[in-house]
Amino acid sequence: MNYKIISLILFLLPLSFLSSQDIKIKTLRAYSSQDETLIPIIPETGGMVIEFDVESEFEPNLNVVFRFCDKDWNPTDNIFLANVGKNIAHFLDLETLPVSVKDAKYHFKGEFPGNYPDLEFPFSGKWMFYITDSNDTSIVYGSGKFYVIQNDIKMNVILKKEQLEDKVYSPADLARVFNVTAEFNIPDEMFPQFVDHLEIIENQKIYQPYIVNRDFNTNARHFYWDGNRKFSFTARDIYPVKEYRQTDLRNTNKFSSKDVKAQFDGIEYSRFYKAAKRDMNGGSILTNYKNDFATYLDVTFSIRPPDENAGAIFLVGAFNNWQVLPEYQLTNNYGLYSKTIILKRGIYDYQYVVADVINDVIKNYDWIYLEGNTWETSNVYHVFLYYKDPNYGGYDRIIGYAKIISR
Repeated sequence: MNYKIISLILFLLPLSFLSSQDIKIKTLRAYSSQDETLIPIIPETGGMVIEFDVESEFEPNLNVVFRFCDKDWNPTDNIFLANVGKNIAHFLDLETLPVSVKDAKYHFKGEFPGNYPDLEFPFSGKWMFYITDSNDTSIVYGSGKFYVIQNDIKMNVILKKEQLEDKVYSPADLARVFNVTAEFNIPDEMFPQFVDHLEIIENQKIYQPYIVNRDFNTNARHFYWDGNRKFSFTARDIYPVKEYRQTDLRNTNKFSSKDVKAQFDGIEYSRFYKAAKRDMNGGSILTNYKNDFATYLDVTFSIRPPDENAGAIFLVGAFNNWQVLPEYQLTNNYGLYSKTIILKRGIYDYQYVVADVINDVIKNYDWIYLEGNTWETSNVYHVFLYYKDPNYGGYDRIIGYAKIISR
């Protein structure tokens, strides 16, 4: 029997809580079993780890349910894709946290599918997982996104440095972009008309994908088909930005109280013209959950932007899955913008994003204004090729995946 190698890449959704038992999932993360700062890829990295704390008076009984989705992350109702009997990890084994850890009582850490050999991920595409009540899987405490990949197509992905020339940019850093092009040929058993689109994810920013569609060409996004088997997709507008900022809360001597500042020196400033240290490509590393000091802190982030700053400022990072969210908007106090959030002791990548808030809607994100933009940034780009597979009643299938790193 022939088995296809399946790769699985995971990203997280914001948590949602639904329970009559006052159970909260906290610090939900998933990562490679080889390195907690890496997006998990199976089998290259051996598996993925799902890890979280639980705030609950009594130890709950929890499952993890996996569901296949369409290209827009909507779980499918297609019975052929339901994977019934192979899609649930039953009765998760929780551990009790040290008594010194406040705001949570239990902890889960498990490798998938390694610790659960009955699980299967037979379809290449987008999936979701749900942490649920074991007795009622309609009660969902937390959820996450991931990709399952069958690499049927070998893509040649090229990254080049380019300078935008559509207008005069001042400073010139604003014109620096990466050009990412994916070239490939499809085999005879595939239909050219079903090759759909290319999706590029920078680091862990799944909520800001670069998408190149075959039916809409612009100067920035371009699709080519030779009428036979050869294709290419190009995105010419990928800003490298700069390495992320980091807060490292692991030193218990520097950060000894519950109320701390993200940076020991206090206030931060624009880094547009300043050099940046290497980051973890959007990841985080937490203090071991068995450590007596692996507790939760109230962390205050503060930045004083240039006087000419116009727009709201938002905190984004590994702690909120790199989403620009209303609850992470900083408060302006006479030019000093601040936000306090609860974080478990560890080290986190983050940055400040400027945006407009129009009728309570966040628009016009600017990832560069307070951070800068340079070709020297090292980013990981995950490149996915989608195909409208007519089998099993039709589904959005990923037929190619590549990972490239800018240097």
